[in-house]
Amino acid sequence: MKFFIILFPIFCIFIVGFISQKILKFDVANLSKMSLYVLSPFLAFKTFYTHTLTIDYLYYIFYILGLCLSLVCIISIWSIIMKYSTKERCAMILSSCFMNNGNYGTPVLLVFFGSTGFDLGVIMMVLQQFVMSTVGIYYAVKGSSHSDIVNQKDVINKVIRMPVAYGAFLGIIFQLCHIPLSKSIMTSIGMIGDSSIVVIMIILGMQLAKIKITQLDYPKLSFSLLTRMIISPLVATCMVYFMPILPIYKQVLIVLAAMPSAANTTLMSVQFDTNPELVSSATLMSTLLSLITLPTLLWLIDAPVPF
Repeated sequence: MKFFIILFPIFCIFIVGFISQKILKFDVANLSKMSLYVLSPFLAFKTFYTHTLTIDYLYYIFYILGLCLSLVCIISIWSIIMKYSTKERCAMILSSCFMNNGNYGTPVLLVFFGSTGFDLGVIMMVLQQFVMSTVGIYYAVKGSSHSDIVNQKDVINKVIRMPVAYGAFLGIIFQLCHIPLSKSIMTSIGMIGDSSIVVIMIILGMQLAKIKITQLDYPKLSFSLLTRMIISPLVATCMVYFMPILPIYKQVLIVLAAMPSAANTTLMSVQFDTNPELVSSATLMSTLLSLITLPTLLWLIDAPVPF
């Protein structure tokens, strides 16, 4: 029961976005643009500036990149077999290869693994943010329907112009160079950056309000969910077996790999029109399914019981 209580506020935010879109009919594309270009860079800067870089980051970088690229390969091979278009393949990658280990994953880790799990969850949230800001944006742009994106050069140019990665790099530079920032400036940066988390979740709820169940592509959605909820933790289990880290850290990384699809991917798909119906529906369905899959996984790996 405590597991459901932890996740209840998250679903409440989705519902707020869903209801507001049904009543007020917001321009979701412009709201997503505001969050992606204005709010998210501040969150990336704050995250990388405030968390100390250590040698352990090398293991975690290997893990997060290896997991992401493994899932990309699985989706790509399946797309080739099923003869899916580039846009469909990219939408499935956004739906399957990036997990919500921030506002969803960290509360779960805190309850089941305590401060040890929470601290590692924050580190992985930082690295996941960077991967989504580069690899995620690349596939969002590559599968875009926008008329100004016609070749690989246009894709790269769009990725280069995304400000989120620059916010992350700037945060790293400020930390390594020990550049101090006043408390008032950090408060402002924190307020802007933290607001992006809630805004992204509200936008997801808004996008879900625009979905027509009869128009969903169930074969693609099903494989995306299978990849996100089942294949991803299996790949993670194989990877952590060879990593020289403590067993509890291995458990945490496996649990994070089983988290539902990241809400940020909906924002990217809306901004670049990369089949947002598929991406947002995968985020919703994976979040609902996690109420079953995550407790099952925690039991299978013999995670600590907090109650």
